[in-house]
Amino acid sequence: MFHNHQPASLESVPEQPQPQHHLAINQSPTDLPVLSQTTSRRNDDLPSLTFNPNGSNSIPNPLTATPSRTATTYPEGGGKAWSVVLGSFCGMVASFGIMNTIGTFQAHLTEHQLREYSEGQVGWIFGVYAFISFFGGIQIGPIFDCYGPKWLLVSGTVSVVASLMLLSISQSYWQFMLSFGILGGMGTSLVFTPAVASIGHWFLEKRGYATGVATTGGSVGGIVFPLIIQSATPKVGFGWAVRIVGFVCLLLMNWKNTPKREGFDPSIDLTAFKDPRFTLTTLGVFMIEWGVFVPLTYITSYSLLYLHLPRAFSYQLLAILNVGSVFGRWLPGLVADGIGRFNTMIITVAFCLVTTLALWLPSAYMHDGNAGGAKALMIVFALMYGFGSGSGITLTPVCVGQICETREYGKKYGTCYFFVSFGTLTGIPIAGQIIHSMNGQFTGLILFTAASYIAAAVFFVAARVVGAGTGLRTIY
Repeated sequence: MFHNHQPASLESVPEQPQPQHHLAINQSPTDLPVLSQTTSRRNDDLPSLTFNPNGSNSIPNPLTATPSRTATTYPEGGGKAWSVVLGSFCGMVASFGIMNTIGTFQAHLTEHQLREYSEGQVGWIFGVYAFISFFGGIQIGPIFDCYGPKWLLVSGTVSVVASLMLLSISQSYWQFMLSFGILGGMGTSLVFTPAVASIGHWFLEKRGYATGVATTGGSVGGIVFPLIIQSATPKVGFGWAVRIVGFVCLLLMNWKNTPKREGFDPSIDLTAFKDPRFTLTTLGVFMIEWGVFVPLTYITSYSLLYLHLPRAFSYQLLAILNVGSVFGRWLPGLVADGIGRFNTMIITVAFCLVTTLALWLPSAYMHDGNAGGAKALMIVFALMYGFGSGSGITLTPVCVGQICETREYGKKYGTCYFFVSFGTLTGIPIAGQIIHSMNGQFTGLILFTAASYIAAAVFFVAARVVGAGTGLRTIY
């Protein structure tokens, strides 16, 4: 489903006349502008592009500025472009759908196969999984830049399906670590990195919207897979329930041949951190990922073991959270194209912080004798937190894309998530150790999540100020 974009080709651009949008550089050549040296073209009648190196150092508005020195074309729609979005959607169901199901796996393992291990020890399995899922982007991104998505997706599909099949027959700690933590993390990374990066080669003006549509696949998987496991486990056992999920992932994955792309260097781009916007953005994403997986991993255990709510309801909470995430991944992406990607990210981070403190934290004091109130509060929290947290996956790639050249998009995105992966590695087991150290109390875990969002908000505000100043009406 993923197609390799040919920047110099006019044939892939729709023939119908469309409003013309250009992007210019008013910075000196050493500055990285917003979506630097790129332009969105939607018909064959664009004037030739020129470059004026003697401009100011202000950040231009990408929809009103003049053309840049080097142009890259974007179809911004059409059958091929939207087939890329569809392929990315399917890839997200099979990769991030599994990632959004780790709360179900964690709750089952701590109650059954790994019941002799602490929450923190079991959390390392899912921490390693999330770490490898993002860590792999440091090389997968540049490989995508060079060779396109085909063989990455083939390898990723095999790894994801094999991981689930092996998970279904695992019994000991090391088997779960190898099958899901390591192999599953590798497969997820091989699928989701090209799934996200491919969209950036087909959309510029609508990039946030297209990415949002594609990333809803992760939420759809996060709804369907926990319900499959919950429904099938009593009938056919946990092993066959997991295998059913594996077969669904296999059916979803599809790919098409893509030509090799020349001229790009598959190497780690540490020079990206010379740009303070990239550094601050990476730190902000790090803090988001440090906290976002805590509710995803522990919400089922929290409801079942701490609030003592019914088992069926506790397992359904993760699906409810992902229902909110469907809208949270789609709507912020649409809004971000209008009011600014960084502006939208700051709003959604603040929304997650308020939701955590105003809804999740009070529920920790309702576990004695108020099951009805706790149940209602957890439903509201799951829906609202799902909506707010879902925007992270949607907005991170478009924020990174706003501060780098499109031809380096995969490399910069991979570099960002190389460092972010260390947050995913440590966040889940730290949260589990907090529960253990507090004798099963979840209050510290909730405050840890809130502190992560506070730090994320600080870094994204700083990145926004560095990139566009303090003007509240500036679109950035």
